[in-house]
Amino acid sequence: MTTAHADRTTIYRGAAVFTGADSPPAEALVVRGDRLLHVGSDADAREAAGAGAEVVELSGGLVVPGFVDAHTHVLMTGDALTRVHLRDAPDLGTIQRRIGDWAAANPEAPRVLGQGWLFSAVPDGRPTRAMLDAVCPDRPVYLDANDYHSVWVNSRALEELGITRDTADPVGGTIARDPVTGEPTGHIDETAMSDIVWPFLAARRTDAERDRHFDAAMTAYASNGITGVVDMAVDEHGLAAMERAQASGRLPVRIVGHWFMDRPGDTAQHLAQVATAARLAREHRSPRLRMAGVKFVVDGVIDGCTAALTAPYANGAAPEPIWDHETLAPAVAAADAAGLQIAVHAIGDQAVRIALDALEAAVDRNGERPRRHRIEHLEYVDPADVPRLGRLGITASMQPVHADPAVQDNWRAMLGDDRVERGYAWPEFAETGARLAFGTDAPTAPHSPLRNLYIAATRRSALDPSLPPNVPRFALPLADALRHATYDAAWSCTAEHERGVLSPGRLADFAVLDRNPFVDGVDSLLEARVTRTVAGGVATYCGE
Repeated sequence: MTTAHADRTTIYRGAAVFTGADSPPAEALVVRGDRLLHVGSDADAREAAGAGAEVVELSGGLVVPGFVDAHTHVLMTGDALTRVHLRDAPDLGTIQRRIGDWAAANPEAPRVLGQGWLFSAVPDGRPTRAMLDAVCPDRPVYLDANDYHSVWVNSRALEELGITRDTADPVGGTIARDPVTGEPTGHIDETAMSDIVWPFLAARRTDAERDRHFDAAMTAYASNGITGVVDMAVDEHGLAAMERAQASGRLPVRIVGHWFMDRPGDTAQHLAQVATAARLAREHRSPRLRMAGVKFVVDGVIDGCTAALTAPYANGAAPEPIWDHETLAPAVAAADAAGLQIAVHAIGDQAVRIALDALEAAVDRNGERPRRHRIEHLEYVDPADVPRLGRLGITASMQPVHADPAVQDNWRAMLGDDRVERGYAWPEFAETGARLAFGTDAPTAPHSPLRNLYIAATRRSALDPSLPPNVPRFALPLADALRHATYDAAWSCTAEHERGVLSPGRLADFAVLDRNPFVDGVDSLLEARVTRTVAGGVATYCGE
């Protein structure tokens, strides 16, 4: 990526400007070097820019602050772009057909890799190896679920993983087994996936492959108006790829990273991981790449009946959390004492309560000081715990795209009661004074922020707009949704003084949409596209 020239001045005009601030909408921007010099009227922009400024005509549409994806997975997003895509596969037959087509088109690939399948597309929601063996018996098949909390494999994959009926389930994970024979059926979830399957596959990837995945993700983000991301599961391979990209100038998107905390082990091992994260945070503090904190995954997902709930699922399941309070609290307190930003994945109400209790205990132990701790997802929260978010100053990091009605049938069926009417209660969290930051959780969902905005503002489906809205009382005004995806997302990673608002002196980070949803209506977001992305005064994407 090139660097902005300190003395170069550019006027961007010809489109409405949503500044994200309390000031009126603007008509033009003036950029000098990597900063905004002027945001306001067209006439004042020309005076501020002075003679010799370059003029870029935008041909209508809307300029918005650069999107900050407050929760994503960089390398996984790039990797997903190369796999069999199954998110829109409605049934087993379609899944099998796509796997067979991909295998035929890639005869030299040692494994068939896919992502995005939904439980609702599988008979009885129970994926088995036999279903995959029927279409691909000769090569290992690995299919990550839509939520990336489980993987579906065939018999060849089980063989090379060394998983047999005698393989023990790790803490917080399950290897599904036939109830009669005890043999593994081909469905592996939570820590059984992250401790067994993912490391096996990671060890077989090359740095060149990781670099390609990284570059693919950067291109995808930039072409969608994203100028910053928070990577919520950085490991040694991902960080090394980021370091290589930074060294070679291939960082068009600013990255803030959270070190992934492995659950297995005892408190001493968890504290050692915290120490590693603290060291990395000291070593990586550049404007383009910064390690900020740690990420804990306290529970799973509602679709797979692995999220921790205070009341059982409709089928009677009552899974235990991956991190209980007694295990989580010491590690959280140590991370807080080290000055790290803590992010906690908590989807079910029991997991949210565990997260809140641990974060509150850390404050009690370490004393009052500025903090920016976060809870990720919060799909179902007990009403009694909602006020605690604001009182503790917790950022509610959420992904509207997960509330898309097209992927909610199984989610709602698993809860099966009035809890479904309290799913994804974004306005309630914001009303407590908690900061609400929007991301996409790509690749568990599409990485386009425009889909996020549409769903946030309508509670309708970006995949099938004909579907009825999902609890429409939780829809947000479009301007609020935009701020949650820009300023509040920047605030969530302590970047609000530089990004998220278009005002003089801030970084020139912005995106240009080909239409203005404030004029054309929210539905226009379904057809809208990003025509230009500018980060630090440099065009990182131009699709006009």
